[in-house]
Amino acid sequence: MSSDDQPITTQHIDALPDGSPSVLPGVLYVVATPIGNLADISERALSVLRTVDYIAAEDTRHTAQLLRHFGIAAPLLSCHEHNERERIPKLLRDLRTGKSIALVSDAGTPLLSDPGFPLLRALHAEGLRAVPIPGASSVTAALSVAGLATDRFAFEGFLPAKTGARQVRLQTLKHSPYTLVLLESSHRVQASLEDMSLILGEQRPAFLGRELTKQFEEIRQAPLQALAEWMRAHPERQRGEFVIVVAGAEPDPDPIDETARHVLRLLLAELPLKRAVALAAEISGAPKNALYTLALTWQNDQPPS
Repeated sequence: MSSDDQPITTQHIDALPDGSPSVLPGVLYVVATPIGNLADISERALSVLRTVDYIAAEDTRHTAQLLRHFGIAAPLLSCHEHNERERIPKLLRDLRTGKSIALVSDAGTPLLSDPGFPLLRALHAEGLRAVPIPGASSVTAALSVAGLATDRFAFEGFLPAKTGARQVRLQTLKHSPYTLVLLESSHRVQASLEDMSLILGEQRPAFLGRELTKQFEEIRQAPLQALAEWMRAHPERQRGEFVIVVAGAEPDPDPIDETARHVLRLLLAELPLKRAVALAAEISGAPKNALYTLALTWQNDQPPS
């Protein structure tokens, strides 16, 4: 094995491969941490956590356990949804004076359904620098094994806790063509699956990831109704943290059948466009606006045949 192929150990990382230091003064490092399996933390994340002046953590007790596991003794400052705004002046002041800070959430990549947005917005407004340290994310972990389209997806986070509000939100998502990614807790996962089946459709393809990367990890792909039934049949499956991925809505079928198209062609040959469209809609029952759009397409592209 050549020297270039030698593995890098965390104990001796104090610079990046290009020779630059692993952390720079006056920079906020947004550091991804494991969502379950501690082995998923990156060498770069460990280097940053060892080197920064202090770590702003969503839950200092939780992060302290992570740091102890890796033998990291770094000062911690709590920064969560209830105190983030009052912490911002101190964090910005420390960055302006040259301190390096790591921002971490309880698990995964910060700011994905976690605190941090007000801080990053204020940081950018002042022209300060933020550097992402990528890593584990329940969203990308679920998408990678869901077996559903990933070319376009929408991350919707947690649905509303109350049934009425949850169903209203799902109604707004019903016709989205994008794959949907949602998070859910053990307290509401069954109710959410039932509502998804009701609103989005019993046979809509979906995926459920439970306790991803953890000891009791389970993954399952099935239509929404089948997922709800699978969960209901074994209440112990409702424990843990969940990521639900739902296929996007299929495009609506063409509302203009061949009979309507034929009628429209005949009428367009004899009548002005608007009159032809109105009569074609009356005769065929096809939507008038759809017929009008089709007629314009024919008119602009090529004569109807």
